[in-house]
Amino acid sequence: MMKHIVLLVIAGLTALSGSAQNNDLQNNSSIQKANLMDTTQLTNTTVKSAIKALQANDKSAWFSHFTTDAVFTDDGNTKDFKPFFDNAFNHEEKFLSLDKVENDGKDLTGDFYAGQWGTFKVYFNFTLNDEGQISRLDIGQVSKR
Repeated sequence: MMKHIVLLVIAGLTALSGSAQNNDLQNNSSIQKANLMDTTQLTNTTVKSAIKALQANDKSAWFSHFTTDAVFTDDGNTKDFKPFFDNAFNHEEKFLSLDKVENDGKDLTGDFYAGQWGTFKVYFNFTLNDEGQISRLDIGQVSKR
């Protein structure tokens, strides 16, 4: 009898562990799908390279596309660029899909996974300087635009 109880407990723990692993796999699958997002519609080479870095969660590659004094706004509010995106990279934030690419490939709209804030439609508007580096980035929720 005791042997059956032990086996039932082990079977129950194994099932719980498998369920947790399945949830982890589903969460990782969503993140991996975002990494596979189609970037072929991105026509500006600097923006495309920056977005690929964001999708790959490659912080150093992302920051390399920006001027050291890049202006950054979130929903119209000026923010400190580096700490904001350090946090975004800690939460593996990224686009899940792109709906629109406009302004010669510098204005993007799409569904975005924002870590602790959830998933919602956002815009990213990039401004490039004469050397082709990003000198300004304006982001925000499409509904707040």
